[in-house]
Amino acid sequence: MQILNHYDATSVADAVAQLNKYGSSAKVMAGGTELLHTIKGNIHPNLPSYIINIKTIPGLNSITTSSTGLKIGALCTLTSVATNSNVLSTYPMLAQAASAVATNQIRNLGTIGGNLSQEVWCWYYRWEHNQFYCLRKGGSTCYAQSGVNTFHSIFGGPGGCYSVHPSDTAIALLALGASVVTSSRTIPISQFFKNISPGNVLANNEIITEIDVPTPPANALQVFTKFKFKQSFDFAVVSVGLLAAPTTGSVTTANIWLGGVGPVPIEATGAEAALKGNAISSTVATAAGAAAIANAVPLPYNHYKKNIVSTLVSRAIMSTT
Repeated sequence: MQILNHYDATSVADAVAQLNKYGSSAKVMAGGTELLHTIKGNIHPNLPSYIINIKTIPGLNSITTSSTGLKIGALCTLTSVATNSNVLSTYPMLAQAASAVATNQIRNLGTIGGNLSQEVWCWYYRWEHNQFYCLRKGGSTCYAQSGVNTFHSIFGGPGGCYSVHPSDTAIALLALGASVVTSSRTIPISQFFKNISPGNVLANNEIITEIDVPTPPANALQVFTKFKFKQSFDFAVVSVGLLAAPTTGSVTTANIWLGGVGPVPIEATGAEAALKGNAISSTVATAAGAAAIANAVPLPYNHYKKNIVSTLVSRAIMSTT
């Protein structure tokens, strides 16, 4: 590793000032589980020279509730989110997603802000020493499209990239209709992600300060479910975040988001439409599962993901029965 200059920020304004000062040669560090991996692996053409540590900023690691919803500081660890009593009681899908990330050790260090803003884990993108200068990094080729694409997108390659979005908490927060609050603006989380590096709309001098989650509808079904090969820890082959309300009678609110299947999280609009206006039943669940993959365009080695998506969507809908 090259020598890095480390700076402990004392406030959000101080961190922004340092980012303005050093520009693209500076990176923000919170838990560090993502940043240190990318630096040690030399996965980018250019390494940062300055690390702006924001863990030293007070007030960014609290979880509070109000009449309008939940506020989660960007520095809250995934463990603190997964075990918070208010999250468990009112936003159980978010607790499920946070507890599904990686291992205990990583959840104890990793922050929710970092989990949302992590880069993709496509093996071509992450290959050490930047051996594949891929399309997502500014190159001309998505190597996954004609290469080994077992874990890649089944919903095409917007912009040509066939990587998959890795964040578990993002899928839950999208279904819950959350917003990302930064040092300069509030962004609906549905507008936060993009399909080029680093995967989100944050400017170089912008940091996440808070996640705002509105109060979910009363009598709502909330489910986060994830299929992975390593049961002890792994990224999602497919994940599903589902919010449906009410659970009895006709469903009027249906938010269904998919992870692990596209370069950005995918809203399963067909599945939502199949669920809305109907009472939850096995027939409706099966129809919603089929609708979730109606627009899938899998690559040669990942057709199997279609069955997993339809099954997880159906099971999520039927989880109350």
